[in-house]
Amino acid sequence: MPNSTRFRIKNSFFFLLSFFFYSNTWSQSEKYNGDSVPKRLTAEEKFLSQPSFTIFNDNYFLTGTTLREAPSKYNSDVKYQISFKQLLYRNPLVAKSFLFVSYTQKSFWDIYKNSKPFAEINFNPALGLIRPYDTKMGKSGFFTLMLEHESNGRDSIQSRSWNFLSAGWQQNISDRIQLNAKVWLPFAYKDDNPDLINYVGYGQFGAAYIIKPSRWYADVLVKKGNQWNWKGSVMGQLYYKPFKKGNQFIGIQWFQGYGENLISYQQKTSMVRIGLLIKPNLTNFFY
Repeated sequence: MPNSTRFRIKNSFFFLLSFFFYSNTWSQSEKYNGDSVPKRLTAEEKFLSQPSFTIFNDNYFLTGTTLREAPSKYNSDVKYQISFKQLLYRNPLVAKSFLFVSYTQKSFWDIYKNSKPFAEINFNPALGLIRPYDTKMGKSGFFTLMLEHESNGRDSIQSRSWNFLSAGWQQNISDRIQLNAKVWLPFAYKDDNPDLINYVGYGQFGAAYIIKPSRWYADVLVKKGNQWNWKGSVMGQLYYKPFKKGNQFIGIQWFQGYGENLISYQQKTSMVRIGLLIKPNLTNFFY
């Protein structure tokens, strides 16, 4: 195995384990969890009760294989994601919105092959505003407005990247249902991947459901390409919470469609993986 590959593996593992440890420690020590947060807290108070540095999107470490063939080292892998945000200022910047930066890294690791290479790593830094809010029915939610970049860090014909302005929304509709949506306006992407939007479209829609409080949860995320065909993707997750406190889960993730990663966004993928997940505490829905 080349020294550069060993270095990337060691650093990725160190960063991943460190962040999982930090997330676990914070979730166990904070007063902000499903058993102790008073329901009268506003969405903004819940948001500001968190540390400035915390989870943004799901963090997970999963392994699995394709549904179309018998498992082998050629069609099985590890997929993991690290995602965090840093609140830059704890007072509203404009219109009750808070300024933050975020970073999400999604990796596909061919760990079962002899040399254990990384097949693809996608990097997604962003600068954004987040506005927590409460409905008249007392349900929490938030809006985001973000300037994002995503790329795979490669050059020449393997380079994939795009930039986009996104607007997101997430809200607890009831005690058991949460909805979310995100739309984006892409720019400066046609040099590397001119038909990317045909596969990932201009937005996504998701829903989460509590099957059994403090134990079983499920969610689904749907994207549709911008053409009248079946290009797009569906990702579903089912996860179990082994401890009532904290934000750690054991889960199974299923992906079907296009655009799971940038390098092969034109290839249809059907994968099922199992592993560990850590959920963000943005609206206290999962705790």
